[in-house]
Amino acid sequence: MPKRPGFAALLRRWRAHRGLSQLDLAGEAGISQRHLSFLELGRASPSREMVLRLADALAVPLRQHNALLLAAGFAPAWRETALAAPELAQVGRALDHILAQQEPFPAAVVDRHWNLLKANAGAARLVAFLVGPPAPGAAVNLADALVAPDVLRPFLANWPDVVRYFIRSVEADAAADGTAETAALLERLLAHDGVRAAVAAPADVAAGDPVLPMHFRKDGTSLSLFTTIATLGTPQDVTLQELRIECFFPADEGTAAIFRAWAAAGR
Repeated sequence: MPKRPGFAALLRRWRAHRGLSQLDLAGEAGISQRHLSFLELGRASPSREMVLRLADALAVPLRQHNALLLAAGFAPAWRETALAAPELAQVGRALDHILAQQEPFPAAVVDRHWNLLKANAGAARLVAFLVGPPAPGAAVNLADALVAPDVLRPFLANWPDVVRYFIRSVEADAAADGTAETAALLERLLAHDGVRAAVAAPADVAAGDPVLPMHFRKDGTSLSLFTTIATLGTPQDVTLQELRIECFFPADEGTAAIFRAWAAAGR
């Protein structure tokens, strides 16, 4: 097993990751620069309250709050509860309500690494049309499905533009959470053929659309969709902080009519 970094090393890493000087972080946390220096050198041990204060000053996500506490010898402060657990039943019902309200258009709930957790019937109909229904119980990662060469890419007419924006969002995630897992996801996505070239290409600012739609085309059918991404407010659970709810909306009336027709035919 790899050795877990100590608190001093993690604190130095997070401060560097956020681009803060010791003086800046000390000011944000309301402590002296000397005290912070001693903590970073391992010459002083933090209290539990100090760990949480520094984590807040560094805008560290709840998962990394827990990692800092563990490194300092304290128990985690934040739970990580399975989404299907009884304790999250009310949240689960709220998510189901959002997915149902989005019908007949697609909507999905994903975790911090874009693993699919929930989806509505509109999303299932879109996937079935483009690539066929997934195998029962199969794990689905929306990031891989979008970026890999053999899933959605053959049907996404403006794939380079869409993937450029998506990779930028994953880069922002990696910068925000500072974890090896998110960094590995980013590297995995960048390794797919054509992705680095798409990211390096200049954006088409002359397109004129207020948002960048996804233009799907298959068998003479064209679909144009844009998305919104929502998160839960004031989460106090690691799982809930990392949830994303992505809703797809038709960018034109033709797309809206197709989704309504699919829904009517499926009743």
